Order: sequence, then structure tokens, then C-alpha cells
Amino acid sequence: MKTVNIYTDGACSGNQNETNVGGWGCILEYGPHVKELNGGEVDTTNNRMELSALIAGLSALKEKGLCVRVFSDSSYLVKCFRDKWYVNWQKNGWKTSKKEPVENRELWERLLGLMEGQQCSFSLVKGHVNLSWSREKLAPLHENYVRHNGPCSFEDYLYITEKNNRADELANVFINEHKSAGE
Repeated sequence: MKTVNIYTDGACSGNQNETNVGGWGCILEYGPHVKELNGGEVDTTNNRMELSALIAGLSALKEKGLCVRVFSDSSYLVKCFRDKWYVNWQKNGWKTSKKEPVENRELWERLLGLMEGQQCSFSLVKGHVNLSWSREKLAPLHENYVRHNGPCSFEDYLYITEKNNRADELANVFINEHKSAGE
């Protein structure tokens, strides 16, 4: 089975304000092949951008039956799939445990559709890690990653973190372009 890694991140400048700008970034990696995607929208939320990043990544896949490993710093995204929140949401007519409508339902439904026929796994990555820190300072972050995601060498952890940092840079492209255009 072919394995594709997808590294995602979303960002939103002014997330809690009525007007804001958000961006998303995504990196697809299949063997030596790497594809970077990014985009964004105005008057959005950070969570919508996190979901949009993965939607873009999954939409770019050209075949089904893949092992898709998703790396994200979004607890919202990772926990939904790891803890299968969506199963209860669907069973309860897209209502939360508090009987409130699930936020971003249309994005969750789109994601579920894109995941059909793929074997997806999710790893939670700490965002905004400074990779120039000493090994001693990075070691506890690596240990925390392993505790939450399973075995991973220190070198692989550094690589995953580097890709996550790059996804964050991509997520900010749309935001920065919007700011520089004065919008």
C-alpha cells in the first residue's frame, strides 16, 4: 500500500474578531515527491482553516486505497478522528453532546467523504517549535510526541516538526498577502 504523508496547519489573524483573515497550508509527500498547497479566506476561524488544509490535501490525492498519515497541530482535527467524535455527531443528527449543532458541519462532511477509501491515521504535532534549540531542550517535546502518537525516532520527530513548521509558513502566506494589500 502506498503511503502519503500530509502535514497541515491553519491560521487566523484576528480569530475572535468580527473581521479577520485566515490561511491554511498543506504539504503532501509521497516518497521523493513533495507538493505544497496554501490558500485562505476572510471572515473565518482558525478551526475552519485547520479543516480546510486537510480538505485541500485529501482533494489533491489522485487515487484511493492509500495509507494517508496526517500530521497536524490541531487538537480539534486530530481528536475528532482519533476519538471518533464524528460517529456520535452523525448518530445524533450532527448535534454535539450538548445537543448543539456541530460547528463546521459542511467541512466535516466533506472531510469524511474525502477519507472514504483511504486508510488515514492522525498524529498531533506541537506547533511553532524552534528547531534551533538544543537537543536537551527538544528531547522533552520528542518524548511528549511519542507519548501521544507512538514510537518515533528523534530524527523523525525533527523532520515531522520541520514539515509542520513549513505548513505554518504556508498558512500565513494568504494572511500576509492580504495584510500587505491593505485589505
